[in-house]
Amino acid sequence: MLAVFSFGAGIIGFMVIEGYGLLDAVYMTMITVSTVGFGELHPMSPTGRLFVSVYIFFNLLVIAYLVSVLTTYIFDGELRTIFKMFKSDHEIRGYSDHVIVCGFGRNGRKAYHELRANGARVVVIEQNQNLLRDASEEGEGAIPAVFGDATTDETLRAAGVEKARALITALPKDADNVFVALTARELNPHIKIIARASLKTSESKLLRAGADSVVMPDEIGGSHMANLVVRPEVIRFLEMINGLGPNKLRLEEMSYRDLRREWQGMSIRELDIRSRTGATVIGLKLSTGEFIVSPSADTRPAAGDVLLVLGTDEQVKALVRQFITLGPGRH
Repeated sequence: MLAVFSFGAGIIGFMVIEGYGLLDAVYMTMITVSTVGFGELHPMSPTGRLFVSVYIFFNLLVIAYLVSVLTTYIFDGELRTIFKMFKSDHEIRGYSDHVIVCGFGRNGRKAYHELRANGARVVVIEQNQNLLRDASEEGEGAIPAVFGDATTDETLRAAGVEKARALITALPKDADNVFVALTARELNPHIKIIARASLKTSESKLLRAGADSVVMPDEIGGSHMANLVVRPEVIRFLEMINGLGPNKLRLEEMSYRDLRREWQGMSIRELDIRSRTGATVIGLKLSTGEFIVSPSADTRPAAGDVLLVLGTDEQVKALVRQFITLGPGRH
């Protein structure tokens, strides 16, 4: 913008002060700005010399400013950041079966780390680039991200919403989360949407907008603190399951369709998961949607059922190695 203004001021100045035609004024402006040292088309008046002196000084300031901006881009990492964004956008276009996290605040950041810890491919949508830059500088590595407004179709499409398997919207405003859920559901009718809400009245709106589940962090936090008073050992056990305690446990789900063919059709007793891996079957979700806590050992999981298994990281890994068939996109 400064360069255009400088060029235009030079042309107008030479035409008005020295009476040059347009072509001659452009020529004089070019040789003055470029400082090539060619002679004037005709001797200048005192006013013209004063104009040229001021004009040269102004252009030196413009050049100094442009050099400082270019230096900032090169040495302060701005150019590197732009290259990383271009590379990230190119990679995101090839993603499928990934998870989109809208908002990289406290809740969004926690969701991102939990998903990454479980091997999921994640794309973050955030307007504030400083949040992601700070996270990268803290040693969290490169975060695949799209910078923009998550409530718009263009931003969600740039994050690959049509090919994503799930979306978590954790924006600060409930109204924005409603817009994200509504837009994402329209762009991908099969995507699973988890939405954050601050107000109880927003829950029904989010569900109507297309969210599958609504989480209220403030309400969960208050309930958690109260339970630490009345049933502290239960809460400590739940913290172990959530990976917060010193002895971390994992609560994993094992779908019938993911069982290796040789294990399908067997009862829980015949599977003998406890003896084979050390993990424990604590629940069974039937294909009808019903949950069975501590299912009988004679229960035979069928198509559409999901076993809930509790164990340490090593026990769950042993469970996966022995019982589960890993397909594309599964970890």
